[in-house]
Amino acid sequence: MDKTELAARKSIIQSALQMNALGINQGTSGNVSVRYGDRMLITPSGVPYEELDPKDLCATQVKKDGKNWEGDLAPSSEWRFHLDIYQSRPDVGAVVHTHSMYATVLAICGKPIPAVHYMVAASGGTEIRVAKYATFGTEQLSKNALEALEGRTCCLLKNHGVIATGPNIKRALWLAHEVETVARQYYLSLAIGGGDIIPDDEINRIIAKFKAYGPLSKPKDAPVLKKPAKKAAAKKSPF
Repeated sequence: MDKTELAARKSIIQSALQMNALGINQGTSGNVSVRYGDRMLITPSGVPYEELDPKDLCATQVKKDGKNWEGDLAPSSEWRFHLDIYQSRPDVGAVVHTHSMYATVLAICGKPIPAVHYMVAASGGTEIRVAKYATFGTEQLSKNALEALEGRTCCLLKNHGVIATGPNIKRALWLAHEVETVARQYYLSLAIGGGDIIPDDEINRIIAKFKAYGPLSKPKDAPVLKKPAKKAAAKKSPF
């Protein structure tokens, strides 16, 4: 394993730990993957994230059927929709799956999240869809997820949870957190009678603006601001 792959594997573990720390997942219920060259790296099934070592992650060829895996542990039970997303969406470089509370409540009720807040535009459309229900880990669930993700960056899974994608793992994790935030806002607005929905034409304008929105890496040639030198403490007069 070279340094680049080691860094990719560490970023998966760090992101898995972070999604639990952010409160958008619990235990080992969610999973995280990245596209690494022509392979997919994904968290294993049932192992607490704090116990994971980079070598514990599972890997398979993106263009294959997911029957052959590298690693000693079994891959996440949801490996299928991760793999199918990479196969059908060359723009996706990372996938984060969570069981965040408010988004999952809405998924249980089959409620898509409308544009109650402009951040819904981060989904790539005027609402965050709910994929039809299917048993976890099945080919049918993967098909339903791909349908809900068509033209979108994220979706809810009926009676299940959330899928968030991104060009990189930082962006996918950010989106998963944003989905939970807007889900909570929608849920609370329903509790007091429901809110106004932002018109589609406005959301479409925001979608265009969001092409450069979200966590971005600092340019390598960005100027580094130097801290001002500390002034020498004035000597106290002995008088």
